[in-house]
Amino acid sequence: MSPVPPSNGPPPIDAATSPATPTISHPKPNGEGEPADASLPDNYVTYQLSRQTPLPPITWGNWYKELNLLHFAVLGLTPLLGIIGAFTVSLRWETAVWSVIYYFMTAVGITAGYHRLWAHRSYNASKPLQYFLSILGAGAVQGSIRWWARGHRAHHRYTDTDLDPYSAHRGLLWSHIGWMVFKPRRNPGVADISDLSKNEIVRWQHRHYLQLVVLMGYIFPTVVAGLGWGDWKGGYVYAGLLRLFFVHQSTFCVNSLAHYLGDAPFDDKHTPRDHLITALCTVGEGYHNFHHQFPMDYRNAIKWYQYDPTKWTIWVTSKLGLSSHLKVFPDNEVRKGQLTMQLKNLREVQEKLSWPSDNSHLPVISWESYLQQAQSRPLICIAGFIHDVEDFLDQHPGGRHLLTKYIGRDATTAFFGGVYEHSNAAHNLLSMKRVGVLHGGAPHGLEDKAIPPSQRLRIARYNEMSGSGYSSGALSDGDGFMA
Repeated sequence: MSPVPPSNGPPPIDAATSPATPTISHPKPNGEGEPADASLPDNYVTYQLSRQTPLPPITWGNWYKELNLLHFAVLGLTPLLGIIGAFTVSLRWETAVWSVIYYFMTAVGITAGYHRLWAHRSYNASKPLQYFLSILGAGAVQGSIRWWARGHRAHHRYTDTDLDPYSAHRGLLWSHIGWMVFKPRRNPGVADISDLSKNEIVRWQHRHYLQLVVLMGYIFPTVVAGLGWGDWKGGYVYAGLLRLFFVHQSTFCVNSLAHYLGDAPFDDKHTPRDHLITALCTVGEGYHNFHHQFPMDYRNAIKWYQYDPTKWTIWVTSKLGLSSHLKVFPDNEVRKGQLTMQLKNLREVQEKLSWPSDNSHLPVISWESYLQQAQSRPLICIAGFIHDVEDFLDQHPGGRHLLTKYIGRDATTAFFGGVYEHSNAAHNLLSMKRVGVLHGGAPHGLEDKAIPPSQRLRIARYNEMSGSGYSSGALSDGDGFMA
């Protein structure tokens, strides 16, 4: 009878019928040609870097020659005109409210649309929602979906390498805005967007992008303020120009601040970090360490109290029937990542502490030698270890006399509850005073007492697991000398 597979796992593999080698399934070509990354060499990053000659470093002498003039104009003129306008046009409260609302609308077009829907495919969206997000995303004036998603997929695939278009290793200013203002020093790594090339909404937005930018970036916010409460100039200055400046800085913080500020609760292999301030600046994209570990998850913040309005927006659209198949990484695997980092942090704390010598570093002493040496030194035997308590005689909470009476004797029973059931702290401190191992080790039944409480849950690397080093048995026969 064949075994019944467990209900919470896949069925077992029959070794007699399973193939000796796995079958590799290559991506199949589509209407737009085969995926861009279908035939990459295994050493693609090294290979690509060796074939590229990067542009020269940007200096004070050549910076103006290296400008991306289109991007420089958009990113430079927008705040300049907005600041000039703010000095000449008073801000009405209606326009202020509208500017904030439209800021969040266009930012969500990037975070929920460009980022989580199209770049990472973390959920499915209906056509009406896709059109809506694509239009709002155009209002943020950050390039078309195809252009934005291609660069972002390269960023995730080649994070912190020279093929990352906005690598954090090139500095905070570069990853924030420098990569946009200046010509790229290298071509970014290949990233497949064949799925986006087949999407009719993405193609439509790419084809009409310039018209959508003018309409949604500048005209629409101006018209709303103008027709709504007669503030045409204010709508243009505040809801158009200055709102756009803040949306730019918000999104750029995902590439810069989110790789600089905060901690790494899931993995510290790369630069992404989690921080509330970054989340507040980026409409919820600030839990970036989680995102880089689990990029297909529709959430950035996994705890209910963490600030992630983009997650809440996507969830609401799913309840309204506008989106579906919200992807969530298995909680068990998320917790593994958290546990790994917690153990790593504990290991760092552990390595900063002083620990007792294990059996392999202590001399093995016979009972006769112990008695002889105890005549000139305050030595006490407990659980198979011999301890020098000279520096603790006057500090013993129970008084000096309780220690001196056990010099040259076996105090195991007294220490483990016969006289007083000592605390974990006492056990840990005692282990630091070991100077030898009694020949024969700990009395039978007390072997586990040889391991101090602080070491019973000690963090060990995989290559340290072969031997515990905690055996209380004697390592060799004969007498020895104690340190």
